[in-house]
Amino acid sequence: MKNFIPKPYKKEPIAIRIDVEKLEKIEKLSAQYNMNRSEFINRCIDYAIENMPDINNK
Repeated sequence: MKNFIPKPYKKEPIAIRIDVEKLEKIEKLSAQYNMNRSEFINRCIDYAIENMPDINNK
């Protein structure tokens, strides 16, 4: 599995609902990487998508 290296970039703004505990963890982790919440969440999503198994080849 590749290492997660968050990098900032721009995207279209959207709204999501997230539980409080998860948001607190995101806040702490994004601060560790010197990123805002949105940038960090986007990088997490990219990482998850890039590392998902290809279900079409099973």
